[in-house]
Amino acid sequence: MSKDIKIKKGLDIRLKGVAEKTLSNAPRSRTFAIRPSDFHLVKPKMVVKEGGKLKAGDTVFYSKEHEAIKFVSPVSGTLTKIERGAKRVILRIIIEADTQDEYTDFGTLDAGSADTEAIKNRLLEAGCWPFIQQRPYAVIADPETAPRDIFISAHATAPLAADYDFTLQGKEKELQAAITALSKLTEGKIHVGVGKNGQSPLEGLNGVELHKVSGPHPSGNVGTLIGKIAPVNRGETVWTITPQDLVIMGELFLTGKFNAERIIALAGSSVKAPKYYKTKIGSEVSTFIYDSGLNEENVRVISGNVLSGTEISPKGYLGYYDDVVTVIPEGDDYEFFGWNKPVFNKVSASRALTFSWMQPNKKYELDTNTNGEHRAFVVTGNYEEVFPLDIYPLQTLKACMVQDLDQMEALGMYEVAPEDFALTEFICVSKQPHQQIIRNGLDLMYKEIG
Repeated sequence: MSKDIKIKKGLDIRLKGVAEKTLSNAPRSRTFAIRPSDFHLVKPKMVVKEGGKLKAGDTVFYSKEHEAIKFVSPVSGTLTKIERGAKRVILRIIIEADTQDEYTDFGTLDAGSADTEAIKNRLLEAGCWPFIQQRPYAVIADPETAPRDIFISAHATAPLAADYDFTLQGKEKELQAAITALSKLTEGKIHVGVGKNGQSPLEGLNGVELHKVSGPHPSGNVGTLIGKIAPVNRGETVWTITPQDLVIMGELFLTGKFNAERIIALAGSSVKAPKYYKTKIGSEVSTFIYDSGLNEENVRVISGNVLSGTEISPKGYLGYYDDVVTVIPEGDDYEFFGWNKPVFNKVSASRALTFSWMQPNKKYELDTNTNGEHRAFVVTGNYEEVFPLDIYPLQTLKACMVQDLDQMEALGMYEVAPEDFALTEFICVSKQPHQQIIRNGLDLMYKEIG
């Protein structure tokens, strides 16, 4: 029996260019890339040199801090280039793919009968551990720390997000295998959030505590799920995993292979035919962007959603954790006296000369223009209207900016991640980078408190 969670605070940003629920195979990418920057605070130690041959599932590098955490190749091929930046920091690892993938065989493992250590070792060995994130600090989970609970949100509410009910169709066996395995790694519960009116493949699984979630964005954020069920206190650790990563983990136990397959939503008003593509982690996004076509040339390509994704080149690579690629117009033009006239074509949480509140179901074609400049915080009270967690958002942001660790702890920083502040950043009249402020605060806590 499910438990209902109704979120009242938030804001739905309805954009044009929602991906149609049709699935195509993306053309085979010639090269694939792994970006160590996708794994926050991980310092990579290379295992394979340039020119080295790889199978899908072979270790490419491991974490210097936790050597057991390995990062593996999504395809078979040749490691052709290690791109480095300042101080020889690794920016990208480029793999030239073979025409057909050859997989490393880790062997099947019955999650129901296997013990905790066997499951943990298999996830670490096969490169699936990076899919497990922990809170506090929103980083890859520490293998030595058992979580109080595990949280999975299969209710996507971010603008143009991939529909999990569609992308997970037919994956019930893999999902169940992953859930069974994860249940051995915690003495607590596995909480799963699904849409109240959806048909999620996760609903019929054994071993989960099901919650039907409704309400505006960010009701689909896993942070909202944590905050409404069991917030994280000092000394506690919880894990979070995205549904498509569960499928990869489940397939590992069932087949013994690391299959980095990913169903992504190509969305956005600049895409001629937005729809779903089957590809692999780290593939070239141009393989499916140009297959669908673009409505204009001056666009911004985002690996992820428009609120918390990463800007990439149209010839860039899919992020390790992303299941949506968004393409919207570049906002490099400015409106004369745009601040001093009624606005009908933008979304706003305010009713001052804006009218989006009168048409809640209207879809908008927004660009990347910030519609204002960076300035000191203006206290408007708007953040609290769209922030559903039991936390004071403005005070938390200021505590992070002045690096007040005691205040950050008292305000509840242990349970948040940068994406929880993406919506407050969107409506911020001061144009402050909320997500980066929270990220810097979490990094400081990780360094000083651990």
